[in-house]
Amino acid sequence: MKIVSIFLIVFCFSCCSNGQDRVDPIRKYYNKHAADTLASVSHGSVSNGSLEHGKLIPYYGSNYSYFDTTSYFSGRAFLHEDVLAFTLKAYKKLENASDRFYRIMECANKKGGKLPPHQTHQNGTSIDFMMPLIKDHKPYYKLDETGVNHYWLTFDDDGKYSEDKSVEIDFEAVAQHILLLNEEANKKGWEVKKVIIKIELKDELYATPSGKKLKAKGIYVVQGLSKMVNALHDEHYHIDFAKV
Repeated sequence: MKIVSIFLIVFCFSCCSNGQDRVDPIRKYYNKHAADTLASVSHGSVSNGSLEHGKLIPYYGSNYSYFDTTSYFSGRAFLHEDVLAFTLKAYKKLENASDRFYRIMECANKKGGKLPPHQTHQNGTSIDFMMPLIKDHKPYYKLDETGVNHYWLTFDDDGKYSEDKSVEIDFEAVAQHILLLNEEANKKGWEVKKVIIKIELKDELYATPSGKKLKAKGIYVVQGLSKMVNALHDEHYHIDFAKV
């Protein structure tokens, strides 16, 4: 895991002229919210709901990081405690399977409710995950540092970055992650209820070894989206979880 360790060191010290100034506010913010130990309760649906006692995602782990400090400090990184637990378990399993580093994107407010501009993310059971990328068949991370602007990056119908066709989505890594999320969710009585990605990318996803397993398991990947919503799900994949 040497690559991941080096990445974390660079991450912690590159975002601010003083590395300690960068880390301490994040720890302080996380510790403040970690004091809430009451059980999480999700109400309503992902598009019309609320959340009691949402739990804050740790900003970074050994092989993952939240994608943007402004989003984090704005309170947009909360989840139902079960969803948080199996999401972190899946990252732990990925750590043993790969030296790739991952990015988690927006989730929910601590009390749920509307999270503009998202149409869902309202009850702590939805997560956006950044598409893992490759260049020359190797993990590629330069676009991971764009913060909230990452949502506006564009990829074509083959999963290639519009500004540099040599950069493309690692569909095998996406499918592997979804499978592990569903596996860990099942252990806590949950499941992957819905996966949202750009419709034109489904063929590439299903063509991979893990993608074939994903399709065989019947994990639902959306079959139709509005033009706007479809266009906005090329650089990340959205997952809704639900209790079985």
